[in-house]
Amino acid sequence: MKIGAEEMPRKRQEELGQFLTAPLLADFMASMFGPLPRTVRLLDAGAGAGSLTTAFAARCCRKRGEVRAIEASLYEIDGEILESLSAAMSECEHRCSDAGIRFTFTIHSTDFIREMSTRLAGDLFASKPPVFDAAIANPPYRKISTDSAERRALRSVGVETSNLYTGFISLIQRLLVPRGQLVGITPRSFCNGPYFRPFREDFLSQLELRRLHVFESRQAAFRDDGVLQENIIFHAVKGRNQPDEMLISSSSGEHGDDMTKTVFPFAEIVHPHDSEKFIHIPSTAGHAKAKETMDGLSSSLASLGVTVSTGRVVEFRLKQALRKEPDRGTVPLLYPCHFNGGTVHWPKLEARKPNAILDNDETRPWLVPSGVYLLTKRFTSKEERRRLVACLYDPELVSAEWVGFENHLNYFHASGHGLERTLAVGLYAFLNSTVVDQYFRRFSGHTQVNATDLRTLAYPDRNTLQAMGRDMKTLELSQDEIDQLVNKHLHACR
Repeated sequence: MKIGAEEMPRKRQEELGQFLTAPLLADFMASMFGPLPRTVRLLDAGAGAGSLTTAFAARCCRKRGEVRAIEASLYEIDGEILESLSAAMSECEHRCSDAGIRFTFTIHSTDFIREMSTRLAGDLFASKPPVFDAAIANPPYRKISTDSAERRALRSVGVETSNLYTGFISLIQRLLVPRGQLVGITPRSFCNGPYFRPFREDFLSQLELRRLHVFESRQAAFRDDGVLQENIIFHAVKGRNQPDEMLISSSSGEHGDDMTKTVFPFAEIVHPHDSEKFIHIPSTAGHAKAKETMDGLSSSLASLGVTVSTGRVVEFRLKQALRKEPDRGTVPLLYPCHFNGGTVHWPKLEARKPNAILDNDETRPWLVPSGVYLLTKRFTSKEERRRLVACLYDPELVSAEWVGFENHLNYFHASGHGLERTLAVGLYAFLNSTVVDQYFRRFSGHTQVNATDLRTLAYPDRNTLQAMGRDMKTLELSQDEIDQLVNKHLHACR
C-alpha cells in the first residue's frame, strides 16, 4: 500500500500537522547535504511515507563511494501510514544493496517530541538519547497550546515554542553530533516576529546556517495539499561559528524552472547587533536594493515621537457592545474592510462586520480620542500587491469624538492621540512604497504584519516625512507616483 499526499484526508492532515513531501522536493532537499561520513546515522523525524529518507538514500547511491552504510531512524506517529513507510524502507534497502551500500532502518511509532524530550532531560528511567550524523526533516506544522503535553515536554529541556515544527527542529539539532548536518523544510514564519525569538536564538547559537532556499509562490512546496504557506528549505551544520557568507537560492517550485543563486555576507542575513535575531532573506535584486536604501535611514518611531499599537477592540470580548449600524450612544468601529484606497470608508453597511461600538464606561478604555491616525492591516490576503497596506483615518471624514480600532488593525499615534497631519501623510507614503514592501519581505514570510515588525523598521527623519506629506497633494496616487515621491525625498535626505 502506498499513500500519497492527495490520499491522506485533509482533516487528518490538519490534526497531525503533517503534509507529505513530494519526491522532486525530497530529492532537492537531499542534494543540499555536504560531504558525509562513510557510515551515516540518519534521522527522519515525522517521516510520513518515507520520501525524504528514500531521496537521501537514492542520492547516496548515485554518489558511489562516499557513503558505505546508512543507519536510518524514522519516527512516525500515524499508524495508518506505517505500512507504506515500511515498504518504502525495504525498497531503499534493496536499492542501496545494489549500489554496495548497507542500509538498515528502524521505524519508531512513538511521539518524537515526548520521547526525545524525556531522554534529553535525563529522566531517571529513560535511556540516553541517540546521536546522528545527518537529519532530513519535514516536521509537522501545528500550533501547540501552553498547557499541552507537547509544550510541557519541550519546556522540560529548555525549549519554549508555540508550534510543533520549531519544537521538532529544536530537538533534532540537540541530537546531532558536532558538524552533523540538518536539511529541513519548514514554514518561513520563524524568521521574524516576537513569538519565534527564543527559537531563533536557540537555532543560531547551535547551528551554523549554510544555505536558505525560498519559493516564489506560497503554493509551490505543498501544491497537492492546497497549502498557502510560505516555506523555506535550509541547510545547517551543528556548530557555533556562523559562516562569513551564505548561499540564498530561489525558484518558482515548478519542475524544470531555473533557480537563482546568490552568495551574501552572513551579516546581511542576520544583522550582528539585532537583538531580535531576524533572519532576512534577500531573494531578489529588489530586496537587495531595498536593504541598501533602508540601511541609509537612521530614525526610529520613538525618535519621531510616534508609537504603533495593535487595535484595542477584541470582538469576542466586547461582543454585546458592537452594533451593525451607527446609532445614538455609539462611535465608529473600524475594521480592515473599511479601508478604501488611501482613506477610511465608514460606515460600510453592506459589510458583515459591525460598524459601531457603544461608548460607555465599559468600552471607553478600548477607544481612542478622535484625531489623524495612520492604520495598517495586520493581515493581508494573497491577492494584495503589498504586505504593508496603510490607510489614513481622517476625522474630517468621520465625525466622532472617539473611535474604536479593531484588533486586526495596527494604528500609529502620538502617546495615545492623533498625529500631526503632514507627518501622518508622509508615513502613509513611506509605508505604502515599494521599497518598504520589498524590505519587509526580506524578513517576513507570512502575510501578518505585527506592531513589533513596524517598530523595528528604520524610518526617514521627521523633516523628510513632513516634506513627503506636504508634497503628497492627494492620497489617490498610483503606486508608481508614490514610489517616485518617496524615492525623490529619500535621495534628497542622503
